[in-house]
Amino acid sequence: MAKKRLIIDMDHVMADITSQYIKWFKEATGIEMQRQDLLGKPEDQAFPDPQLVRKFLHTPGFFRSAPVIAGSQEVIRELNDSYDLFIVSAAMEFPQSLSEKFEWLQEHFPFIHWQQVILCGSKRPISGDFMIDDHLKNLDHFNGEKLLFSATHNSDIDNSAYTRVNNWDEVRRLLLQLHALA
Repeated sequence: MAKKRLIIDMDHVMADITSQYIKWFKEATGIEMQRQDLLGKPEDQAFPDPQLVRKFLHTPGFFRSAPVIAGSQEVIRELNDSYDLFIVSAAMEFPQSLSEKFEWLQEHFPFIHWQQVILCGSKRPISGDFMIDDHLKNLDHFNGEKLLFSATHNSDIDNSAYTRVNNWDEVRRLLLQLHALA
């Protein structure tokens, strides 16, 4: 029997971009933002200086040095054995992110083969059985089961079209249980 295809986003799902924004904003301004201050707000509008935060996305090192989201390495390693797994990340808007995201993956997820990585502009053509993403714009066009990974910017979304997963333990329980039932 063929493995089910699992698509996993990087930013805010594997890479803790929120912590990166907070760290870089404090280094640039001296102002320390708290996660609770960012809840329900678009990423670049949650900070007092949205232009500065947007500039981070074009700054070399921003994507390359992002922290890993807790639990993601272990769970993705397990899922990689059970699913036809692909890491899919939009990277064309910020061209330096192409190499930075790939290098980041090689460092933190060395078990992911380069043929399992898709760095793209739009995720609309991507298909599969499951997609884990933090943005509705990516999930809306997906043809399989949509798993909304909790992030500060999507904390106020309550939509029955998506299954919300709050952390990697929840992902493990859901997807490994579904795999065992198949």
